[in-house]
Amino acid sequence: MEFPKEFSARMKEMLKDEYDSFLDAFSLAPIYTGIRINSNKQGAFDKVLSRLDNPENVKWCPNGYYTTKDVISGKDPYHLCGLVYFQEPSAMSTVEALDIAPGDYVLDLCAAPGGKATHAAEKLKGEGILVANEIIPKRSKILAENIQRMGIKNAIVTNESPERLAEKYPEFFDKIIVDAPCSGEGMFRKEPQAIDEWSTEHTLSCAQRQKMILESAFCMLKKGGKLVYSTCTFAPCENEGVVQWVLENIEGTGLCQIDIEGMTDGKSEFVNSEHDLSATKRIFPHISKGEGHFVALFEKNNGNINNFEKTYKCGKITEYLNFQKDNLNCNLEGEIIDFGENLYLMPKGIDIDKIKVLLPGLHLGVCKKGRFEPSHALCLALEANDFKRTFSIDSTEKYYRGETIACNENGWTAVLYDGFPIGWGKATGGVLKNHYPKYLRF
Repeated sequence: MEFPKEFSARMKEMLKDEYDSFLDAFSLAPIYTGIRINSNKQGAFDKVLSRLDNPENVKWCPNGYYTTKDVISGKDPYHLCGLVYFQEPSAMSTVEALDIAPGDYVLDLCAAPGGKATHAAEKLKGEGILVANEIIPKRSKILAENIQRMGIKNAIVTNESPERLAEKYPEFFDKIIVDAPCSGEGMFRKEPQAIDEWSTEHTLSCAQRQKMILESAFCMLKKGGKLVYSTCTFAPCENEGVVQWVLENIEGTGLCQIDIEGMTDGKSEFVNSEHDLSATKRIFPHISKGEGHFVALFEKNNGNINNFEKTYKCGKITEYLNFQKDNLNCNLEGEIIDFGENLYLMPKGIDIDKIKVLLPGLHLGVCKKGRFEPSHALCLALEANDFKRTFSIDSTEKYYRGETIACNENGWTAVLYDGFPIGWGKATGGVLKNHYPKYLRF
C-alpha cells in the first residue's frame, strides 16, 4: 500500500523506531472485523459465541469479538433480529471510555451509522434517554434503521446541526459522544479511497470542523457531565491538537484518565503542548488488533443542570392499549405519542418540539380506522416471553421471503428463531400470514 509522502513523513517522525512495524501492520496484518454482541438480548452471548470458532475477545470491549462476515453475515438471522452489530474493533473503545450508567441522558452527536449509539443504548439498559443525531439526512435514515434493528426502546433519532441542538438543549446531557468526522487515516486499509482524498490541508480542515462541533457539544453537557471525543485518524492536529484547543478555549473542561487495556497514551510532544495529554489514548495497528483510533475523555466542572421536559397527548392510545392487552404480557415504560397514524413510545423527560426528528422513540405501529397494526421495531424490542403467542421456526428461508406458514395460533403472533423474535405474523385458519417488512424481504 502506497501512502502520500507527507503522511509517511509525519508518521515516521511520530513513531520513530516503530515506523517499520507500523508499515508492516498495514501490509501483513489482517484487516480486523468485529461484532459486538447485544447484551440487552437475553441469551445472545451463548448463542452467538457458539457460532464463533475460537472466539477472541476485543481487549477494550467485554462484548466485542473478532470475526468475519463469513461466520455471521448481514443476512444472518442473528444480525437481522439485533443480536449483533458489525463494528470495527477500534471503534468499540469510544463508548467503553465514557462509563455510561442506566438512567443517564446521553447524546451521540455524530451518530451514523449507529455503532456507538447502539453501544451506548446497551449501557443504558432501557433506562434514561439516548438522542442519536446525524446531520446528513440519508445517513440519519440508516442510523434510525440500526436503532430499530437492535431493539432499542429509549432512543430518539434527530437530523439537526450541532448548533441547533445546542440551542435546544443547553446543559441537558449527562454523557455526550462526539465521534467526529475526520480524515480517516485509520481506515486506509478498509477504505482505500480515503488515501486519494487525503492531504495535509484536509486534516487541518477536519480539525477546524471538529472544534466547532465540540464547542456546541460542550454547551449541551451539564455540570459534572462527561464527554468522549474520538476519531479514526492518526493526525495529531485532529487528535491531541484538538484536545489542547478544548483545554485552552472551553472554560471548565478537564481531562479524565481512561483505563482501558490495549491502548497507548497520547503524547503532548506530537503537538508541542504544555498540557499533559497522556490521559488521551490511541490504538495503533502495529500494537493492538484494530485499524486505528484516538479517544479523549473530558469532564465539565462548571455550568448548570437543566431540564426540558414536556407532556404530550396521544389521541389513539386506546387502540394500542387494546392491542397490548390482547397480545402482550408486558407494559412498556414511556410516553405514547402519535405522529399521524403512527404511534411511538417516547422516553419521558425530553422536549422534541421544533427540531427535525426522524424517530421520536420506539415505533409501536400504525393505527388505521380504529385498528392497530404492530411494527417490526416493536417485535424486535421485546423478548419471547413478552408475547402471548409465539411460533418457532427451524429455518428462516420461507419467512424472510414473505411466504405464509402453517400455524395453529390465532391472532398476532411473534415468529421466533432459536428463541429470538424475528418478526410478526397474523395467524388465522391454520395459516400464519407473513408480516415481515416487504423492504427487508429476500
